[in-house]
Amino acid sequence: MHSTTKASKSDTSTILIDGRRIAYLTLASRALDRIEETKLVPERKVLYQFTARGHDLAQILLGSMLTHPHDGIGAYYRSRPLLLTLGLSLEDAFAGPMAKSGGINDGRDIGVVFNRNSFGGPTVLPMSGDVGSQFTPVIGWAQSLLYWRQELGARDREGAIGVALGGDGAVATNGFWSALTIATTLQLPVLFYIEDNGYSLSVPSKWQTPGANIAKNLGSFTGLTIWDGDGSDALEAAPLLAAAVEHVRHGHGPGLIRLRVPRLSGHSGQDTQAYKPKGLVEQERAADPLDKLRAQVVPSQLSEADWAALEREVETDVQRALDAALARPEPDTATVQRYLFLERAPDGSPEWQKQGGLAPAGHGFPATTTIADPEPQRINFVAAVRRTLEAELKANPKLLVFGEDVGPKGGVHSATQGLQDAFGERRVFDTSLNEEGIIGRAVGMALNGLMPVAEIQFRKYADPATEQLNNCGTVRWRTANHFASPIVVRMPGGFAKCGDPWHSVCGEVLWTHVPGWQVVMPSHAEDAVGLLRTAMRSPNPTIFFEHRHLLDAAWARRPYPGDNFALPFGQAARLSEGSELTVVSWGAMVERCELAAQQSGYSVELLDLRTLAPWDKSGVLASVKKTRRLLIVHEDGLTAGFGAEIAATVAHEGFFSLDAPIERVAVPDIPIPYNVGLMDAVVPSVERISQAIDALINT
Repeated sequence: MHSTTKASKSDTSTILIDGRRIAYLTLASRALDRIEETKLVPERKVLYQFTARGHDLAQILLGSMLTHPHDGIGAYYRSRPLLLTLGLSLEDAFAGPMAKSGGINDGRDIGVVFNRNSFGGPTVLPMSGDVGSQFTPVIGWAQSLLYWRQELGARDREGAIGVALGGDGAVATNGFWSALTIATTLQLPVLFYIEDNGYSLSVPSKWQTPGANIAKNLGSFTGLTIWDGDGSDALEAAPLLAAAVEHVRHGHGPGLIRLRVPRLSGHSGQDTQAYKPKGLVEQERAADPLDKLRAQVVPSQLSEADWAALEREVETDVQRALDAALARPEPDTATVQRYLFLERAPDGSPEWQKQGGLAPAGHGFPATTTIADPEPQRINFVAAVRRTLEAELKANPKLLVFGEDVGPKGGVHSATQGLQDAFGERRVFDTSLNEEGIIGRAVGMALNGLMPVAEIQFRKYADPATEQLNNCGTVRWRTANHFASPIVVRMPGGFAKCGDPWHSVCGEVLWTHVPGWQVVMPSHAEDAVGLLRTAMRSPNPTIFFEHRHLLDAAWARRPYPGDNFALPFGQAARLSEGSELTVVSWGAMVERCELAAQQSGYSVELLDLRTLAPWDKSGVLASVKKTRRLLIVHEDGLTAGFGAEIAATVAHEGFFSLDAPIERVAVPDIPIPYNVGLMDAVVPSVERISQAIDALINT
């Protein structure tokens, strides 16, 4: 279904039901912007300032209609008026941009990036400073609303929706188009709210979308209902917004509303708008929505005296909030490293974040053990992953598995074979071919209390999702423990029967450099079971790397260790005791290190790290203290590979334990080649590792 709807103007009694509140919030938003622009920015008390003047009225009208306690909103840096409407205090609205303590993020994130927990009202998902990344998490929130209702029987989610705000520039982003595709193909309860001020910073709308009107261009988009109008006029905008919100609330599919608004300032505090054509700034000022609002509510709802009294009330409230915000202390520098991961409270109990994942609802799991209960037969790595997913799907009704080809096909590596038949299309499902959409959707689902297990089909394909992965890892830290987004991302990669620069990428060091992620890289089936189970029960996000060579390798086969088997992160496995040399490795290189150590004839202690974030620093240092030599072997590139981090740590903290220089064996700084002979020439071989062992022991 599709329509492009324009509304006729109605009288204020039917459209502006509470004109006084709308006016109060608009005046308050203007006062905040004015004080920042004229006082706080010049005094350098606010370092990033994005005014909402001109955008304010339409956002406030929208916010007044988002009343369901399970509505989820994805906003961006010019969305403070919406936040004020949803309950952001004037004091916090000042304190955030001033980077004061307390409030939304305790000075950790730029102050125009807000969020709001769902304490009896809608949730504003944690914003980010990049453009367009707000769209796909809202999609995940909306899909999880359906899941809560249809699979978990949560009747309180009836009528709740997702709302994604963006400007005319955001409609050109990968996130917008990914979200639009998912929303329309799945007919999700999502409203796209596009406020079009004609410019993305200095670039006109005509360079963002053909004809400068995204609503018109989407006129033939199947499954999307569209509204288009003037956001500076409450009598036109309010009925359009009401129609759009009610359409989505009543289950009629996704909608998009585009409202034209004037940007009554530069893009940010430093922008002079010199790029705008002569006369445009004056035209925009003439379209000021506050002036129009005043004319519409005075005298129909408020007298001249009432309006004047309202202005005085706002000034008093805003000044009081400013004074309180200025009086707040600066954030405590001693706490800045807190909340990358779940922490313990002073009494030893978990210090759960307010929202996200399973922990805030007190979800319980069956007991686990680190002692395996092995079955008689060995299974391969991919079967171990499949059985663990199956067991956790049974144990946790809030767990979902999705990605490209994971449904009827069962995954390109067969790791999800049969799971959709067993658990249904709502729990195990295929996605569109867009990694931004896969990860962003997972983030939104986790924020809404589910446990998403997303598959990126090959490690290299994660690149388009890098923005979402980066943002996901830092959610807890950026929001000072108010939110977390614990997801599991299964990511196959590495060499296999052949190589190539695309499917054979490891690059695992990248994820160790992204704050907030746990990075897991098992070398055999038993560890895959134990580590994957821990990941799916963790309150922190996890990259679970499945090496392609290991999926059916004979060496990696082990007996299935049982449905209660789980391994802690950050504890290496000692595969052999030794006194002459410590070899540290992970993933597919562990087998080759074991063979090389056995062939060498030396007393080699082999450690399989298993997890890189966290990694077993104390275990490695203890081993080096005993053997006094260290060799690190990995498949990632040599320069800045994770082996460099281990080497630097041991050189710094274990220097006096070393009798020889630390050595590394890794892939040269080139992609993995396709030809088998070329691949074998660059991927560390048993022979290369053996030579390195011999050379190091005889140094």
